[in-house]
Amino acid sequence: MARNPVQFQKGLGLAEFHARYGRENRCHAALIRMRWPDGFVCPKCGERKHSYARARRVFQCSSCRTQTTVKAGTIFHKSRTPLTKWFLAIYLLTQSKNDIAALELARQLGVKWDTAWLIKQKLMETMRQRNRTYKLKGEVQLDDAYLGGEKPGKRGRGAANKIPFVIAVQTRKDKPVYTQLRRVSGFTSLEIRTYAAENIEPGTRVASDGLACFAAVAEAGIKHRPVVTGGGRPVVSEFKWVNTGLGNIKSAITGTCRSCRPQHAARYLAAYEYRFNRRFDLDKMVERLAAVAAKTTPQPRQTFKLAEMSG
Repeated sequence: MARNPVQFQKGLGLAEFHARYGRENRCHAALIRMRWPDGFVCPKCGERKHSYARARRVFQCSSCRTQTTVKAGTIFHKSRTPLTKWFLAIYLLTQSKNDIAALELARQLGVKWDTAWLIKQKLMETMRQRNRTYKLKGEVQLDDAYLGGEKPGKRGRGAANKIPFVIAVQTRKDKPVYTQLRRVSGFTSLEIRTYAAENIEPGTRVASDGLACFAAVAEAGIKHRPVVTGGGRPVVSEFKWVNTGLGNIKSAITGTCRSCRPQHAARYLAAYEYRFNRRFDLDKMVERLAAVAAKTTPQPRQTFKLAEMSG
């Protein structure tokens, strides 16, 4: 049997990663190129002419005199963690098929658990925001799913202590191309209609099981084909890739991190989605995520703590 070229690609080895990003000055220079690929632009007035204090790594606009750094106003804003550790976290989070637990990330980075957890949450939020800019099209398989371990009481749909989400897989010639994993409050017509309108291109051909709420995708201009499969998880060919995806998700999230709180579930799902959709070029994943992080607005610790309190 021929080897899958995606699975057996070279990727970015640890030695090559350290050669690119193993020193603080290299990470800093890389971040400048990522944030301002055509040269510095003042975040306040848009002027390009500037001076640079190398010792303090501070840019000053020659027009409005605003001082800034390459980290200011980005996901790295006010972080005292060296960029080398940020880049290593990006590497560990993107190069593995599975997730990485915050405790293991803390050991690899040589930081406290709280610091590793926050870095991971910020990077996953960056992934989540980036995922939202893309829509599925063509042929799509759609299904309902849940995160959560075995609990006493009711099983299946509507069970307590479960986190509902939608899984969708775009296929081409019966092969998976892209996926979406989106947290929903429940499987209602309103939730599915809103999901479809925001995340799937009109005219897309969507196959789902016979769950009544999925009929709402048609209201978003999508061609819907329900496949009635009876009880349990559908095993017909129309749902081959959503079933495969769900198995991989359990290994990546539940198997690695054991559990995640409902208020953080959207980010864990987003991290898997981000890795899967960019699996074709592992060598570029560190650079691509770092570049997006350099253009993502700050996400202070309080953002995630408030999510815990409201959850």
